Amino acid sequence: MSLEEKMKVKIKRLDKELPLPVYATEGSVGFDLYARIDTTINPGEIKIIPANVIVEIPEGYALKLYARSSTPKKHGLFLANSVGIIDQDYCGPKDELGLNVYNFRDKSITIKKGERIGQGVFTKIEKVEWEETNTTNKKTRGGFGSTG
Repeated sequence: MSLEEKMKVKIKRLDKELPLPVYATEGSVGFDLYARIDTTINPGEIKIIPANVIVEIPEGYALKLYARSSTPKKHGLFLANSVGIIDQDYCGPKDELGLNVYNFRDKSITIKKGERIGQGVFTKIEKVEWEETNTTNKKTRGGFGSTG
């Protein structure tokens, strides 16, 4: 596939009033996702904001969901699981994408229907076959967090 060709991905919108996900600029890596409904997240609460779409992930890819860079400052939210990983077989009739957010502020936050709430990035994946061993041939670096 050339750079000009784009991979075709099947997508179903649950609320047709909301736009399909879009890349904000020509250089954007992630496409924006929109809140399907008004959602209030109380202080210290974790809640899923429905993103209005069901996506058929192409074979050999994963879809990763991230917060938009402005989300923590603008809304006081971050993804509770850091990155949402959407598997290839998560595309049934009730498998709407959603962003699992945590409200770290001391007041309730309401995300309005249609607000851009996150972004998705397709990532090429490769499955492995494990080859168990009793030894490793590499030098120990010093343990968890040893690089600084």
